[in-house]
Amino acid sequence: MVQLDREQLRRLDQERLIELILLLLQQLAAQQALIQRLQDQLTKNSHNSGKPPSCDGLKKGRRKSLRESGQRPRGGQRGHKGRTLMQVAQPEHVVVHGLAGCPHCQTELTDVAVQGHMKRQVFDIPPASIEVTEHQAEVKQCPGCGTCVKGAFPAHVTQPTQYGPRLKALACYLYSQQFIPLARIRELLTALYGHAPSEPVVLAAAHQLASRTHASLEEIRQQLVAAPVVHFDESGLRVDGCLQWLHVASTEKLTHYHLHDKRGHVAMRVGGILPHFKGVALHDHWRSYLTFTDCQHSFCNVHHLRELRFVAEQYNQAWAAQMERVLLDIKAEVASTSALHSALPPDRLADYATQYDALIAQGFADNPCAAKTKPRPVGRPKQSPPKNLRDRIRKHGVGVLAFMYDFRKPIDNNLVERDVRMTKVQPKVSGCFHSLDDAQAFWAIRSYISTGRRHGLNAIDAIYNAFLDQPFTPDTSQAQ
Repeated sequence: MVQLDREQLRRLDQERLIELILLLLQQLAAQQALIQRLQDQLTKNSHNSGKPPSCDGLKKGRRKSLRESGQRPRGGQRGHKGRTLMQVAQPEHVVVHGLAGCPHCQTELTDVAVQGHMKRQVFDIPPASIEVTEHQAEVKQCPGCGTCVKGAFPAHVTQPTQYGPRLKALACYLYSQQFIPLARIRELLTALYGHAPSEPVVLAAAHQLASRTHASLEEIRQQLVAAPVVHFDESGLRVDGCLQWLHVASTEKLTHYHLHDKRGHVAMRVGGILPHFKGVALHDHWRSYLTFTDCQHSFCNVHHLRELRFVAEQYNQAWAAQMERVLLDIKAEVASTSALHSALPPDRLADYATQYDALIAQGFADNPCAAKTKPRPVGRPKQSPPKNLRDRIRKHGVGVLAFMYDFRKPIDNNLVERDVRMTKVQPKVSGCFHSLDDAQAFWAIRSYISTGRRHGLNAIDAIYNAFLDQPFTPDTSQAQ
């Protein structure tokens, strides 16, 4: 920073003063840009950017949600079919409470005939206990050849003592679905049954389960490749202290997790879905997805709404607030007409497209391209967040507005983001994985369980059947 006192300034000639002023203006512009970047960082939160809610801190304050407030009251709505605990026709146990005397006049009622019963039923669980099944294989000596022979044990009975498939299924369910740490799984099973497999036994069961779901996972992958619309996302996680990337592809009926040390297109090709996919890929603007040109691309507008809100609030640009309003208006109109049509009427499409283009033009007016000076040595010139957002939604306008042209294409990517959220819940509950093999087995099981649950299956039963070499395979007719 140039520092001169008053006398030194008086002694400078005109040309030197001009140079000094230009230098000061340049330094001031650099400081203003730095202040703007720091203010942007401080202002960003989970409501106006892609940052997770955990980054908001303890003093989150009152934020305006992107969701529009409805007119319906809270709680169950009119016409909602409620559920309650209903009595069963054949209870397992019946306890009769006799009536020996009248509580009013004390008359003896022992010999009076019973006219009926009032019934109340208590639903409870019986005391849990381990059942031990002993398998005995007969041993005989063959009179023909004199050889001592023995009967065959079932295929899953391989040790003198071992835990059965249902207990291993429960342990794998607690580990993979509920994210309970291995030590607490032992504690829980001991409290329930008085027995519990050791931590290595639980991990070995998880690897065994993952190996027996290979056919199911391959079928899930093939059905995702053939699906008309698939949601994609990715997120980082720690494995043995190193960063790995979990790639997720999902529909309403299918979930596929794939772990790789890369985030970009290399890992996506190894996953085996996007290279062969011909439908509509719904994702954020991560550029690696755009390297796949055989499919159509649709973009998550929740990301756009957050960024538009940030630009409107932080940079006071009206076009961003108006664009947010237009996207929400389209969303509301799509929701009100989706039951009757597959797209908005042509006149409404033309109207919204005109509004969209006009706001993009206003965004260009508010954020003109910087004049070209001498070329930078490397990379592209740095741009402001409003200009980056404007350029992106202009270039990919077809993918941004895809949800109004085809109602099969959702406005957001929330479906897969709910699956991705598990990558953040798991380490908070159980900690990071200690080996890559453990992590791969874990997420293979998650793919199997999530898909089974989306088909209405009980997760423990699905795991148990896999241990019996009868894994669940999604029905092709329901996968779409």
